[in-house]
Amino acid sequence: MAVSSIQLGQVWRSDADGQDYLVTKVYSEVFTQYAMLRPAGITAPDAPTVRIKVTKTPQGAALPGYTLLRRFFLAQRFRSRFPIN
Repeated sequence: MAVSSIQLGQVWRSDADGQDYLVTKVYSEVFTQYAMLRPAGITAPDAPTVRIKVTKTPQGAALPGYTLLRRFFLAQRFRSRFPIN
């Protein structure tokens, strides 16, 4: 799934194992951009990180093998603003 840009705090789901990963760092090396991911359910000091090369297409940027959890965040944001009691 392509997005306009990869940003800190985004959560991406691995297509291989279904685990959710949090983007903790985005940086460039020469002509390549990378995103550092950590499992979303683990506290930061204990978390192993994964470095993924960002692919860029005319449609936007993507992390190969991962899918952005956009719908999850929209639902969470809506529920936090309009709680159901």
